[in-house]
Amino acid sequence: MLTGLRGIILLAAVVGMPVASYFLVFRPQNNEINRARQDVEYTKKLLDKLREETARNADLEKAIEEIRQNVTAAETRLPSDKEISDVVRQVSDLALQAGLQDPTMKSTKPVQAALYMEQPLEMNIKGDFRSFFVFLANVEKLPRIMRITDFKINRDDKLMGTEGVVSDKVDFTLSIYFQPGKKRTADATGEEF
Repeated sequence: MLTGLRGIILLAAVVGMPVASYFLVFRPQNNEINRARQDVEYTKKLLDKLREETARNADLEKAIEEIRQNVTAAETRLPSDKEISDVVRQVSDLALQAGLQDPTMKSTKPVQAALYMEQPLEMNIKGDFRSFFVFLANVEKLPRIMRITDFKINRDDKLMGTEGVVSDKVDFTLSIYFQPGKKRTADATGEEF
């Protein structure tokens, strides 16, 4: 019976050892290996996303640099508030060169326009249409950023039959965009010119 009991114990040990090692060693290791594979798979996906973002960032940096250059180029076209009087003189000179009468200008209060300021000038010019067209073409060629609003042409009935004369008086608002500075000049504070 001793051999029988020894045999059963030996058989139980031989069969029990692989079963016990499966539950105590191999199964926990398989679970650990599966978790490690999932972590590796997650990390690979994360790296792929980071590579895509890095590629987008390079494109964005290029676009941002291009936008910076465009903004810098636009800002060079904006006079400082101290240079407004020079721009006003240039516009007046262009009107006289085009054959128009000396324009009357009235400066109104500057208006905030995004990051910059806008100096509206209410202008009144007298002359014929061709001269006014030349004046507008020359204003457009100025390197400064400006816009014309509230454009009104007033016809003079006395001159209706005269060839080339379309109006007696043109009223409009010329807005000059500028970069605000510490002090404003006297000609940009609402005085008549």
